Amino acid sequence: MNIIFEKISNGKVLVIGDLLLDRYLSGTTSRISPEAPVPIVRIENTIELIGGAGNVAANAATLGAVVCLVGQIGDDIDGAKIEQIAGSLGIQCGLVKNPKYSTIVKTRVVSQGQQMLRIDFEQSCGNGGSKKVRSEFTRHLKKTDVVVISDYGKGSVGQVENLIKDAKALDRFVIVDPKGVEFSRYRGVDLLTPNLKEFEAVVGNCGSDEVLIAKAEKILKELSIRSILVTKGALGMVLVEEKTHLIVAAEAKEVFDVTGAGDTVCGVMAAFIAAGSSTSNAVAYANKAAGVVVGRFGASTLTLDEVKRFDISSEEKTGILELGELKSILEDSKAKGDMIVMTNGCFDILHKGHVAYLSEARKLGDRLVVAVNSDFSVARLKGANRPINDLETRMEVLAALKSVDWVVAFSEDTPESLIGEILPDVLVKGGDYVASEIAGSDHVIAAGGKVEVLPFHEGFSSTDILNKLGEDA
Repeated sequence: MNIIFEKISNGKVLVIGDLLLDRYLSGTTSRISPEAPVPIVRIENTIELIGGAGNVAANAATLGAVVCLVGQIGDDIDGAKIEQIAGSLGIQCGLVKNPKYSTIVKTRVVSQGQQMLRIDFEQSCGNGGSKKVRSEFTRHLKKTDVVVISDYGKGSVGQVENLIKDAKALDRFVIVDPKGVEFSRYRGVDLLTPNLKEFEAVVGNCGSDEVLIAKAEKILKELSIRSILVTKGALGMVLVEEKTHLIVAAEAKEVFDVTGAGDTVCGVMAAFIAAGSSTSNAVAYANKAAGVVVGRFGASTLTLDEVKRFDISSEEKTGILELGELKSILEDSKAKGDMIVMTNGCFDILHKGHVAYLSEARKLGDRLVVAVNSDFSVARLKGANRPINDLETRMEVLAALKSVDWVVAFSEDTPESLIGEILPDVLVKGGDYVASEIAGSDHVIAAGGKVEVLPFHEGFSSTDILNKLGEDA
């Protein structure tokens, strides 16, 4: 079992934001009203759920995390219902009851699985309760690991910059589900989770993932944000971090109701990150979870047992990977006790010596990662006439070898930075190197790993092959 699952119950999540009550009136429709050309729905069932920031908290709580919910409600029957539902889910509440404010209620009329009508009762919170809300936030902040700010633009969040400042002063991991086009308000957060529409409203049209990634990287630098996750509905998600990115395909098999899918993403990610998961690994689980809830009725949540059945195992993902996905898979592999071995090279003309070397390297652990120099990197190291085979070809051939689990590219002259990101248990290099002089060795040793030097097999050389081809020509 992934050790992250065992730690979720120890993770502490603080959710602050706009709260609302989702009320679902469902029944049957058999005729049209004689008073107007509208269907008559005979109500047979009423379901009430907490929405907005409450749904984020509910998603984290049903996974088993320790959750505290802070926000503003009215001193009314609907506010009391929100408090009651939160309590039934084991959520600790720091709710501010404002007698001058009416709790937001969204009522949906549903018949035969189809939403017929939505009726909203809402008003802006104004600034009346924002000071008290911040006071509650500060009171609970010391007892949390991850903060989620769920900004629906209703006024409960108040001066979000102050909340972020308070959280970062205590070195808390901060996730923000943003609202509006002023992303500068969220400077310094660890994770920003706009949907594609919200993201494009700030940066302009993103005609491709490449454009989206470039624009997200610019925001990361300008606002000192650690990572941005852009959710794209049926098109999946894109996670952009400082040195890497991860493109994740959507998981939904059937879409029944998209209500609260974004809240599920935030809640699941918060629970996993609070348990010690990496952001990329949390994205993988959140994506799976979102794919399930859109196939259910209303603002749904998942239990930890359901999430445990998700298949994001490393056995299913081998071959050529980008760094973000590789890091996520390696986390899961290490959690299961696998020893990770890593080596690197140009591997321009793959020969028997390479195959034997990689086979021996693999025997030093359970999984082998091969880092490959990019075409420009090879040219800088070996001359303008190299490589003979382009990067894609070299990686595909390596990935086909039985001894190789994962192949990843790097563009620098040495893989030192990449090794620092991956931190294998064993770093392997072929030749007559001194272990301490191998690029990245200091990172590995500092993390408790070891460095091994394997001798090259005599009689096999890419240069000799090229020379022989030249003679034959």
